[in-house]
Amino acid sequence: MNTALPPGPARRRAWEHVAALSSGAPLDAGLRVTLNFHPDRTVAGRPVLERLGEDGLYVSQFVTGTSNGGLTAHPGGDRWRWESRMFGGAYDRADPGERPVYGALDVRRAPFGAAPRFGSAHFRLTADVLGAATFCYPDSAAEPVRFGIAARMSGLVELAAADRRDALDDYIEAQIHRPVRLDRDVEALVLDPAYRGTAVEAAAGRLPCPVEWHGGFRLGVEELRRRPGFRGPAYVELGAALAVDGCLDARIIGDAARAGYHAEQDLKKVWHLLARFGRAPVILSAGG
Repeated sequence: MNTALPPGPARRRAWEHVAALSSGAPLDAGLRVTLNFHPDRTVAGRPVLERLGEDGLYVSQFVTGTSNGGLTAHPGGDRWRWESRMFGGAYDRADPGERPVYGALDVRRAPFGAAPRFGSAHFRLTADVLGAATFCYPDSAAEPVRFGIAARMSGLVELAAADRRDALDDYIEAQIHRPVRLDRDVEALVLDPAYRGTAVEAAAGRLPCPVEWHGGFRLGVEELRRRPGFRGPAYVELGAALAVDGCLDARIIGDAARAGYHAEQDLKKVWHLLARFGRAPVILSAGG
């Protein structure tokens, strides 16, 4: 595990602020941070994987202006305020490109990544990234008081294991305080098999990292209709309307997002239903 401090004064101040709040035993060096995202969305009019291939970097929502969670990455917004609180104001005057990238620590070594609520695909990062990461539990939106770094995890893994949060909220958030380069920091891009034979697979193949496949998210309408209490009956009905041949998958929701006929926040809740109740039990190998 690389223990070098993050580059740049703002990043170092942020990391050191969290380090001062951290205690306890070190992180298992075999664990990885994953960055979940939707691989078929667009950023500034460009497919996200094409942009990643051209830029070679995975950047924060302060740079892209997009998010798979809340859209509050602007001065005075919730994300800005949460970062100011967590990092002792280190990023308050920083350039957007200096701000951290968010992921989650995959303590369960899950095939779908640590936080599939944010997307069907994930980048699995290398061990070297852990030294530039800070961690919190629960999610920063909940204004947590427990923080960790790789050398002192403050019992976050045990805290998360003992908690009884919903499966979509059951993750240790990670903040990466250095540029995330696809050619250096990514072990693999892991995709949903719904994207086999699509432009997503083609774009993924041009990235400077291996491509793997997990078992996929797929939810039948009959099962979907049993879940009106999860995000609300309106989103069950929207999911049922979008389903093809009685089933919902990540590609169908992505197609709907790009078509623009439905509010993005509504589709996000349909995705939550699929991510929560449609995880396939089978893990596919890298070769399929």
